[in-house]
Amino acid sequence: MQPKVIIHGGAGSSLHGKGGVEAVRRSLYPVIEEVYALLLEGKSACEAVVRGCQLLEDDPLFNAGTGSVLQSDGQIRMSAALMDGIAQRFSGTINVSRVQHPIELASYLQSSPDRVLSDFGAAELLRELQLPSYDPITERRLNEWLQERQENFTKTMAAVVAEVGVGDDADTAVVDTSARRGTIGVVVLDSQGKLAAGTSTGGKGFERIGRVSDSAMPAGNYATSHAAVSCTGIGEDIIDECLAARIVVRVTDGMSLLDAMKRSFAEASDRQRDLGAIALDATGAIAWGKTSDVILAAFHDGNKIGDTLELPVGTQVGCI
Repeated sequence: MQPKVIIHGGAGSSLHGKGGVEAVRRSLYPVIEEVYALLLEGKSACEAVVRGCQLLEDDPLFNAGTGSVLQSDGQIRMSAALMDGIAQRFSGTINVSRVQHPIELASYLQSSPDRVLSDFGAAELLRELQLPSYDPITERRLNEWLQERQENFTKTMAAVVAEVGVGDDADTAVVDTSARRGTIGVVVLDSQGKLAAGTSTGGKGFERIGRVSDSAMPAGNYATSHAAVSCTGIGEDIIDECLAARIVVRVTDGMSLLDAMKRSFAEASDRQRDLGAIALDATGAIAWGKTSDVILAAFHDGNKIGDTLELPVGTQVGCI
C-alpha cells in the first residue's frame, strides 16, 4: 500500500506575511521527507509517528519539546500522546518536565498496563528509563514570558510559533504573541495499511499550574483501523467537541473522511470553537480542517508534498 503522512505545527492567527509562511514551510517539509522515507523503508506507522514528533519537538519554532511555552510560574510542563490504530491503544504523558521528547514516554507506555501518567508518575518513569535531564526552554519563549509577566499575564495564551520579524535576532527577539494556540502532530498510514497518530504540546502558555491539555486525551489524538486524527487549537474547545474521537468514530461508523470532517467542523464553527485537525483514513485519504485563521500542516500524498499554509481565513475543510 502507498504510505501517506500529514503533520502539523499548530493553528492560530496569521503568520504575518510571506516570511512567516516560508519559515514554517522550511521547518515542516524536511520532517515530511524524513518520515516518508522511513515509511518507504517499511517502518511501522507508530515508529514513523514517533520519529516525526521527535523532529517537530526538536524545532524551537513550535510549541512542543524544545521551544515549549512557559506556564504562569515560569516552568515548562509538556504533554504528549500516541495511539496505535490497529491495536486501538492510547498512551500518553501529562505535564512532564525536563525531557527532550515527551512522545518517547508516550511510546514507552504503549506496552505498559498504566498507559497515561501525569507529572509525578511521568517524572518517576523518566528516572526508571534513565533518560537524561533536558531543559527545553529557549530565549524566545523566556522573553515572551518576561514580557507577559510585566503585563500581569493579561494574555490567555502564548504564541503558536516563536515568530521573529525580518532582521530580528533569532535568539533574543521578543516574539509576537498575536498568533496563538500551539501543538505538533503526526498522522501516518504505513505500507501495511496501519494507522497511527501522535500529538505533543507545551500547553497554551501562562496557564494555571496543573491544567491538562487535550493533546494527552482521545479528544485531541485518536485512531482506529479506519481513521486517525491529531488536533490543535484551543484545548478546551477541542475537549468540548471531543474532536479527534468524534471524527474517527464517524468514519468508523461508515461516513467518509471528508463528510466526517465537514460535519465536525460545521458543528465546531456553529459553536464558535477555535481549532484545527489533520486526518488520514484507511483508504489513504488525507484531510485537514480549521476554524482558526491558519493551520500549519503539510502532507505527502505518495507523489508530492503539499501544505495548508495559505488557505483562506475562516473555516476550511479539505481532502485529497
